Amino acid sequence: MSVHELRVALDIGSRKHRVGIATDDGRIVEEFDITHDKAGFELFFRRVEARRNDLPVVVAMEGLNGWARPLDRMIQKRDYELLNVNNVKLARFKEIFPGPAKTDKIDTRKTLELMHMRKVLPLAKTVLHRVGDTPVENEQLKRYTRRRRQLVDDKVRVLNRLQSDVQAVSPGLLEITGEAGNLWFLHLLTCREDLSKIAGMRRPSLLKIPGVGQTYATKIEAWQGTATFSDEVEWVGPMIIADAQRVLDLIRQVQAIEKQIVTIGASSTIASRIVTIPGFGPLSAATLAGEIGNLERFEAETSLALYSGMTRLDNSSGQFTGSKNTRQVNTHAKAAMMVAVARHIDNVPESKVYYDKKKAEGKTHNQAVRALGRHLIRVIWSMLKNDRDYVPKPDRLAKIA
Repeated sequence: MSVHELRVALDIGSRKHRVGIATDDGRIVEEFDITHDKAGFELFFRRVEARRNDLPVVVAMEGLNGWARPLDRMIQKRDYELLNVNNVKLARFKEIFPGPAKTDKIDTRKTLELMHMRKVLPLAKTVLHRVGDTPVENEQLKRYTRRRRQLVDDKVRVLNRLQSDVQAVSPGLLEITGEAGNLWFLHLLTCREDLSKIAGMRRPSLLKIPGVGQTYATKIEAWQGTATFSDEVEWVGPMIIADAQRVLDLIRQVQAIEKQIVTIGASSTIASRIVTIPGFGPLSAATLAGEIGNLERFEAETSLALYSGMTRLDNSSGQFTGSKNTRQVNTHAKAAMMVAVARHIDNVPESKVYYDKKKAEGKTHNQAVRALGRHLIRVIWSMLKNDRDYVPKPDRLAKIA
């Protein structure tokens, strides 16, 4: 068999990576390890180029966008074809074609086998996916929206701890606010170095606290008349103040990153299209744009629906008809879709009718939202494929209902 391409397999580790190079007749010509640093990356490209002989280079790696960074981006900048190894399907492939053990060397060789078989074996073909060029704005949105999610989760975690400590140290203090995360209440907790001194603050001092007006000042004064602190306030009080300051800092960070997300989202084709759908706000649209990256990654809208968690895999056998969840759902995309679709229902009467119909059929709220989300994925797919914004069609859901 004549050689048409040079195949390279990368088994990604945290500190070093295993590399295997083979011709497209399956013959392994070289195996070596590289470190995850500049010297290792230079070694990788030097060894590949030495074997290239003007042939096209195809690189398959496991762990794209994870420990592979920034090597995956460096590969994309060259004229190499980059393939991503689907971990779930790779495990299935190993079950069908078992190896003697699991080592970096064996995994690299197994990936080279996949590359050799991908043109003739359907299962092998589905394990390897070509990685297209993702617009830089979508790469940025992915990082920023995930960072925002982490900051929001941190805020919730710290706020829950804060509420518990406040309740234990000063019973009744939480009752003057409907939510401990209110800015004025957080500023109240941080306005003195000693938490117990809040009970002795006069009205003029209270009114100087950001967000505290006449109404809240009156509520604080009413609490001051019955204020009580446990003995723990001496050492837990500083913890409460520190946590309140941490929440304020996190709020500022979230607000700042949201401004960046909105700005970048305006330059993203995917986000700019999706945001035209009623209920899909800038943050949800930006999250979806970042997680989708490039529509060329998906063979059809069904793949996008599975990826975003808006549909399930068929699981029927004999007389049994059913479905099951896929293990390949992008949880970030799914969360964004669930929030956006729920808001879409509130903004589009026809969608509300469809949602109510599903509820009447016995579906739970989440099931009804996903059912509508499945149809909206078709709409999103069509919008992105045809470069069109959302155009309301009142009869759209009436036909599918």
